[in-house]
Amino acid sequence: MPNTLYDALFAPHAGSDKTFLVLKDGRRLGYGAFLDMAGRFAHAIAAAGVKPGDRVALQAKKSAEALAVYAACVQGGFVFLPLNTAYTPAEVEYFVSDAGARLLICDGAGAAALSPVAEKAGAALRTLDADGSGTLADAAAAQPAAFPVAERGPDDLAAFLYTSGTTGRSKGAMLTHDNLLSNAEALVGEWRFTGDDVLLHALPIFHTHGLFVATNVILLCGGAMIFLPGLDVDDLIRFMPQATTMMGVPTFYTRLLSDPRLDRALVSHMRLFVSGSAPLLAETHVEFERRTGQRILERYGMTETNMNTSNPYDGERRAGTVGLPLPGVSIRICDPETGREVAAGEIGVIEVKGRNVFKGYWNMPEKTKEEFRTDGYFITGDLAQMDGDGYVTIVGRAKDLIISGGYNIYPKEVEMLLDEQPGVLESAVVGVPHPDLGEGVVAVVTAKKGASLDPEALLAGIRDRLARFKQPRHVAIVDELPRNTMGKVQKNVLRDRYRDVFAR
Repeated sequence: MPNTLYDALFAPHAGSDKTFLVLKDGRRLGYGAFLDMAGRFAHAIAAAGVKPGDRVALQAKKSAEALAVYAACVQGGFVFLPLNTAYTPAEVEYFVSDAGARLLICDGAGAAALSPVAEKAGAALRTLDADGSGTLADAAAAQPAAFPVAERGPDDLAAFLYTSGTTGRSKGAMLTHDNLLSNAEALVGEWRFTGDDVLLHALPIFHTHGLFVATNVILLCGGAMIFLPGLDVDDLIRFMPQATTMMGVPTFYTRLLSDPRLDRALVSHMRLFVSGSAPLLAETHVEFERRTGQRILERYGMTETNMNTSNPYDGERRAGTVGLPLPGVSIRICDPETGREVAAGEIGVIEVKGRNVFKGYWNMPEKTKEEFRTDGYFITGDLAQMDGDGYVTIVGRAKDLIISGGYNIYPKEVEMLLDEQPGVLESAVVGVPHPDLGEGVVAVVTAKKGASLDPEALLAGIRDRLARFKQPRHVAIVDELPRNTMGKVQKNVLRDRYRDVFAR
């Protein structure tokens, strides 16, 4: 039976002994063995009551087995829902219940806390640990490697990725088989990936960058990945001689630049370094080229669209820009109020159209309608300008999105929790430049009359209710928040006021 994504990414590698994954301990996993593992997992998932079209949520540490769950979902026609490992049980509860997931897979250590979450949502619960053990692995062990490939067409759903909303309610972006495949095809062509490439992979796999960009590109071209648990500079430097390419967030590059071992000799065999998920400071771009002779390729994407633009592989890679629209992707810069396209060099909101653009938000038809123009362009909410050569420069985010270490953070979600704390009158959360994370979260808080606030106590009050990457790294207590004549908090003033709080 035809299955758009499986036929392109996985089926060509059936029975192959070629190395797909190189793990931190040096073990190698071939394509054929990986697909056998995925087939067994597909059986175990189906045995848990999951049918084609049902959602499978995964909150587990990065491992070959966790990646095989993704492959199993594609093969079985299940909709894959990866969840950030930093999410608290309260956050996971929303995602699982909103998506109507039939199965929740988690680390064994989190099973006790997530068991009531799964029960409340009517989902089965299975475990999968970083070493590949767990109840899901146990159920899969006795299963055959062959699993019937579910029929799935280009417009069928392959995955949900949740993206925070400005109102505090997260939205489930529905990604189809063709959304994911078209983007992988564009990137393989633009970035010149072949079966000879070895990608140094230290990104998480619950995020677009590490899963649908890095992994899908390697699967499509038939290359290999050095599959590391996370960012560790010693690991990056140790494995770099075995790699040809690396994808990372700006933090990867700032950490590498802080290590004297990074030099031209270390990267002499590397052909490509890609950065994304957060703005790369121009000074990082320049310093990396000075130290290594390599010019980082920066690109721009988002949860709802995967990648939209990229600096060219062969042409000029301009520091501070995110490059040109990818093949098959149409980009225009429009006035956010009128929707009219602005002239070259003027600032407006980015609107995107192409096979890469998602199907809409799960169970939110009105929100989906609001975010699309009648001619099919998706309104990203990101502010940018396009020069006469077509290079796009991101200048801000209309919806106040903060991107810290490559992760999206919407201020409203943090503000709602801060405002609930004893003695707090009001809060405003902004992102300001951070030398390591791209942006750091700053909370500016006012006290109720007669109350005294302690920054550490405020952080302690929200610690167990919010993922660590969303928590403020600096809390300022002020008498009042700056407002305009309409009474709206002027977050631009706060960003300017605290822009140097993380300066080294």
